[in-house]
Amino acid sequence: MCFRILPVLFFLTLLPCRAENPPNILFLLADDMRPDCIAALGNPAIETPNLDKLVARGMTFTRATCSNPICVVSRAEILTGMHGWENGITGIRGVKIKPDLICWGDALQTAGYETWYVGKWHTAGRPTTRGSTDVAGLFSGGGSKFWKEGQRDWKNFPITGYRGWIFQDATGKIKYPEEGVGVTPDISEKFANAAISLIERKPEKPWFCHVNFTAPHDPLFVPPGLEGKYKTAEIPLPKDYAPDHPFNHGNYGGRDEALMSWPRTEEAVRDLLRVYYSVIDDMDAQIGRIIAMLEKTEQLENTLIVFTADHGMACGSHGLRGKQNQYEHTINVPFIAAGPGIEAGSKTDAQIYLRDLYPTTCEIAGAKIPATVTAKSFAPVLHGEKSEHNETTFGYFTDTQRMIRSADGWKLIRYPKIDHWQLFDLNADRFELKNLADDPAHAERRANLEKQLDEWRKEKGDPFL
Repeated sequence: MCFRILPVLFFLTLLPCRAENPPNILFLLADDMRPDCIAALGNPAIETPNLDKLVARGMTFTRATCSNPICVVSRAEILTGMHGWENGITGIRGVKIKPDLICWGDALQTAGYETWYVGKWHTAGRPTTRGSTDVAGLFSGGGSKFWKEGQRDWKNFPITGYRGWIFQDATGKIKYPEEGVGVTPDISEKFANAAISLIERKPEKPWFCHVNFTAPHDPLFVPPGLEGKYKTAEIPLPKDYAPDHPFNHGNYGGRDEALMSWPRTEEAVRDLLRVYYSVIDDMDAQIGRIIAMLEKTEQLENTLIVFTADHGMACGSHGLRGKQNQYEHTINVPFIAAGPGIEAGSKTDAQIYLRDLYPTTCEIAGAKIPATVTAKSFAPVLHGEKSEHNETTFGYFTDTQRMIRSADGWKLIRYPKIDHWQLFDLNADRFELKNLADDPAHAERRANLEKQLDEWRKEKGDPFL
């Protein structure tokens, strides 16, 4: 667990230099959301008016990276400000966050923040043992006894995702079986209601509200009121659509890939995106309700709002359905930040990790960054003082995938188990359709990226070296 009562020596290192008029922090996290599903960022097939307004108010990061495309690993990196190989969550089932780490909410508490948690909890322990002073709408595992067999998603596939998850109180006690077990069509509204119940308190202290939607993770259902809005025949295919993936990328037979039949037909992909977009559309409406409460309570002007996702999703791109890959539609995530000191309508290609949010918000809030945090603050980018952040970013999944992406837009993916490589020039080929790994013209570049990737694996302690 991350200690709620911090050891004395740790506490002394965390005594903050409090910021003058520190902003509230509203962190909105989607689940399995591709980076290309916001209308204002170039997708005319979906309606996201509230996220569009956030884009207009703030800064969009076009190269934000999740590092590891698995919910539990990505979320642990966010909570600890550390890489998964450092914090104990390597992606191997059963491994837990190291017990002596100071989590994100704990650090912000030292700067006088109330820290609230809403929604999906996919980490060992409870939010109140990981830095949260209060919770609302907590959604986690433990409701299996209420599960009814035979429940199916919109296309009549048996439900496996979120099976037995249920709303709970702060201690983990099942409190709301009447809300239903597992994901329901109106679940985003329930999360918004919970977030609003906290925000409308308008406490004297600054606050940090961490809101975790399950949208648009499977199982997918068309939300109430959106039936018929999106039509299968009108949904464009992804530019990188393919009926099959050309090789076993490391999760070819995994649960996510089994959610769609092989080969991936155009009709099946369009229909998946129809419902996927509906769920995102509904989440957007609920985000609008949360922001409206900020306006109503006159807290909007002094609130930093960050919207992103724990990772993306293939949804038919490259012949894949799931998230366990290193392509841009998955390892890259949507990322928008709006609030005090951030230029409206700005955009940056600075490379950031999701885990960089921890030290960034600490810097903005005037909280001391714990010594265990290895991520780097990108506050200077947010405030227009710098245009670059990480020179290179890296990705990983189990022992089957490793990735490096350079600031100048070159990307190398290694598949160690099958001795296969991919090299993409993202500037000329942003959909990653042309593999240049064996092109002699790029041999030197590939060798340089290979060397950097090997050095990074050694430095970070890759458990599979």
